[in-house]
Amino acid sequence: MRIALFVTCIGDTMYPEAAQATVRVLERLGHEVVFPEEQTCCGQMHLNSGYARDAARLARRFEEIFGRYDAVVSPSSSCVGTVRESYGLKNAFELSELLVNRLGVEDVGATFAGRVTYHPTCHSLRVTQVGDAPLRLLQHVRGLELVELPRAEECCGFGGTFAIKNAETSSAMLADKCDAIAATGAGVCTALDASCLLQIGGGLSRRNAQARAVHLAEILACA
Repeated sequence: MRIALFVTCIGDTMYPEAAQATVRVLERLGHEVVFPEEQTCCGQMHLNSGYARDAARLARRFEEIFGRYDAVVSPSSSCVGTVRESYGLKNAFELSELLVNRLGVEDVGATFAGRVTYHPTCHSLRVTQVGDAPLRLLQHVRGLELVELPRAEECCGFGGTFAIKNAETSSAMLADKCDAIAATGAGVCTALDASCLLQIGGGLSRRNAQARAVHLAEILACA
């Protein structure tokens, strides 16, 4: 299958490792991954902030660029949720749902030693609704011990501009999430969205916690 990589703004500027890992996983499985260099922001930030006209222009551009591919993959359930559910681009997939639900793959040949807990992000739960696809992938990673995260469905406090406009509330939510991660004894907290991982990773780092935040794609890329 010929698959286009939608890297996302945060992925491009702050978390390129997730996009690079996505490519490695799919190429290992024999797929051709292409990167349309003309891609720009999908408009999620504009849409969420009330700038519907600006978002509409970006939506039209996104469809012009990505509409011709068999599938579009992104290491971000929030951006996929925007282009698929808000714009109607049905060939866009978050990595775990592409692998499990579209390609029928649960074992990608990954090996990762250590105890890992999984944080289901808000968009993956309520918008893209990836279900247990990430967990099924993690359960097939050799050497990985998967432990359940207490109160897993609680938000980490990022929420895009929410973390800026409601900083104190966001920080309190992050503290609860970091407490839950610490309770698992895991060395790694993984998730599907770089934005949430940056939020969680920052909180863990400031605590000098033993756990670190790692994108699911990075775990799956380890062989």
